[in-house]
Amino acid sequence: MPSSQISGKAYHEATKHSYLSVQLDPNYVDASTQPSAFKVYPKFYRRVKLNLNNPVHSFISLTSTITLEKVYKDGPYKLRVNPSAGALYPTEVYVQIRGIEGMVDGIYHLEVENNCLTLIYELIDDGLENYIIPGKSINGFIFLISCVYYRSSWKYQNRSIRYCFLDSGHHLGAVAASASLYNRDIQLIFDFDKIALNSDLGFENKEFITACAVSGELENKKIRSLRLKVPFVSGTDYFESNQFIEDAYQATTLQKSRQHKLEYPQFDFDRDKFYQTIWNRRSIRRFRKEAISQEDYLYVVQQLQQSIPTENYEQLEIYSVVHRVEGMTPGLYKGTYLVKTGNFSEKTGYLCINQAIAKDSAVTLFFVSDYLNYQTAMQIAGFLGQRLYLTSNYMGIQCSGIGAYYDDETQELLETNKDVLYGMVIGR
Repeated sequence: MPSSQISGKAYHEATKHSYLSVQLDPNYVDASTQPSAFKVYPKFYRRVKLNLNNPVHSFISLTSTITLEKVYKDGPYKLRVNPSAGALYPTEVYVQIRGIEGMVDGIYHLEVENNCLTLIYELIDDGLENYIIPGKSINGFIFLISCVYYRSSWKYQNRSIRYCFLDSGHHLGAVAASASLYNRDIQLIFDFDKIALNSDLGFENKEFITACAVSGELENKKIRSLRLKVPFVSGTDYFESNQFIEDAYQATTLQKSRQHKLEYPQFDFDRDKFYQTIWNRRSIRRFRKEAISQEDYLYVVQQLQQSIPTENYEQLEIYSVVHRVEGMTPGLYKGTYLVKTGNFSEKTGYLCINQAIAKDSAVTLFFVSDYLNYQTAMQIAGFLGQRLYLTSNYMGIQCSGIGAYYDDETQELLETNKDVLYGMVIGR
């Protein structure tokens, strides 16, 4: 059967973990073979060094910037504003800039390692709009998120299709956080002609567009598609194809998402504190088994319930396994409704492939969905994951994402038939 006729649910089913599957394939890799994590265009391309004293530059930089460098025995790791499964960072960002003073109208690649914009395509009467919102012109910014999937599949094999989509959602969340900080509205768009855009951006089968975020003024004006193809540049120093991932992407790109009314979230974060939160966000690897306050926890839940600025939407439900929240009965909650009482800390630790953070946390959360478009649903899960990171860190609570869990057994604990898309933990 052609991949376009296979649902996203089939690809989710095919990448499930179980106790047996993990024992049979523990998935060890040789760290010295890791592909490069940064895409760089040839040196003769024009570059704009991002000046953090310039609000436009700072807005763009903060969507992807490196915030910490750690050195391990197998080499340095450059950690960024957006988390990534295994710190593999498969996502790239491209931004179309139109009508911004001091900037050439064009499509730029955000060169994260060197904190600069590389001009890869100069606009005339063409642009990205015709692929994304035909009949409109955007004076401002179009951010494209892409995945160089081999950076992830090198380690996680077929299941990396999940991590590519989740990481894409996290990256959209980083774009949204920077936009909020600089008082810019953004709209996330998931349903558009990604296949044609991949071709015209010269990605071959080595990279693919997952979503975009639009920020600027819309004008009723027809913009034609790119008049030329962008020359191909690989995002890794070597590449091994994975047909499962390529088929899964193709199938989930062609399916339509559910639609709903565009609404914008309303946050009341202190700007300076939120700026520091974005810079200092980290994935915690250990908890002290300490409680968090009910007030702080409910504030975090409230922020998760804020609107997501998109018309292409898949509804997610959030289950919380409360272990240590002052004034709250330990047990399983759906939202703030208590489903069943009990101490499930050992159970959640087991379900999350025996990761201690899942049992030592204050709360372990699971995002589930009965989706139409799997790609969109996973990205929304990642987007909400980024919001959870930043909101909990803003409140002095630590956070980490968990992409590995025993799928079917987790559904049994949650008493749901909906797919479990993501796990997360918060605590101290």
